[in-house]
Order: sequence, then structure tokens, then C-alpha cells
Amino acid sequence: MTKPTEILLNEPKVEGSKESIADLVRKMIVQLGEDPDREGLQDTPKRAAKAMQYLCHGYTQNIEEIVNGALFASDNDEMVIVADIELYSLCEHHLLPFIGKAHVAYIPTGKVLGLSKIARIVDMFARRLQIQENLTREIAEAIERVTGAAGVAVVIEAKHMCMMMRGVEKQNSVMNTSVMLGAFRSSSSTRMEFLQLIGRSKP
Repeated sequence: MTKPTEILLNEPKVEGSKESIADLVRKMIVQLGEDPDREGLQDTPKRAAKAMQYLCHGYTQNIEEIVNGALFASDNDEMVIVADIELYSLCEHHLLPFIGKAHVAYIPTGKVLGLSKIARIVDMFARRLQIQENLTREIAEAIERVTGAAGVAVVIEAKHMCMMMRGVEKQNSVMNTSVMLGAFRSSSSTRMEFLQLIGRSKP
């Protein structure tokens, strides 16, 4: 059976029209008890539609377009790490933001990926409705597939507005997730080297 991640890797999604999204926002404003025709809200549906399209633009991208051939032959077989990649996403349960950073590592097997492409892959998956656990795995599996790496590791730490602004309203809570593939999963020394290099003693 095809996994959801495999679908997300290959096919860009169809983007809804700004007008149809704006119409839905207008209806929501009415249902919340506001007047969408008052001065401060007249253009809000259009602005909100434009913002949501930007925040979810990862649905219009796919991995082939992001990488765009930026794989380069290399004899390096040592760990490559890109740390502290800022990410912004929307929780799929409440449509509220979660904000944090990703640390990504891989062990090349003859090819290295252009540096900016790792950050763009993180952004592509983050700019979709997400839960952090799935986001972490999607990034790791995408980089493994693109590079054919001997191992891939991804750690994400983020703060979730759905926990800070509502519900339990805990302002200082941070969620940490990790996915270890290949050598990072099978070798505790490789895993610990990565975690120490990003300043963490455990996943």
C-alpha cells in the first residue's frame, strides 16, 4: 500500500483559488459573530486567503522541483549536518502555528545535496498542514530517497500555539521529535555523534 509520505514526495497538490478561500473566510467571520462588511474586516477575507496560500504553499511543490538536479559527486563519506533550520508550520488539528528549528544530517554515498536544498526540503513539508511527528519523518525519508544516503537523522524542536494560546496554555513547553534512518538507527556511536554535534545528549 502506498504510504502518505510517498504521495507527498511525488505529486504537487492542486491549489485552491484565492476567491474561493476568501469566501470561506468571510463565512467563518460571520459564524464567529462579526460583521465582515465593517471597515476593519472588509478586506480581511482576501488578505487571509493570500496568507493561507503562502503558509501552505508546500502543497504546490514536489521534491524533484525542489532538488532541481543539485546532487553533486563527492568522495566524502563523513556526516553532513545542517543545524538550526528555522521552520514555520500549521498544526493540522487547529490550524494554529508551530514554530521551531530542524537539525538534519546524512551520510553521503557518492553524492552530496546542495546546501540550500536541505532547508528547502524542510520548508516544503513544513508549509503544509502538519503534525510535528509526521513532519520529522517526511523530511528524513525525502532526504534518504534523494541522496541514497547511508543514514539520515532529523531532530525537530518546536513550540505549538495550539498548546500555548488555548487548551492547557503552557507557554514554555517545547516538543522534540527525532527520526533516525540507516546508520543513525543501527549505530549508537553515529547517533550520539550527531546529537552531540547539535548540542543534545539524547533525542
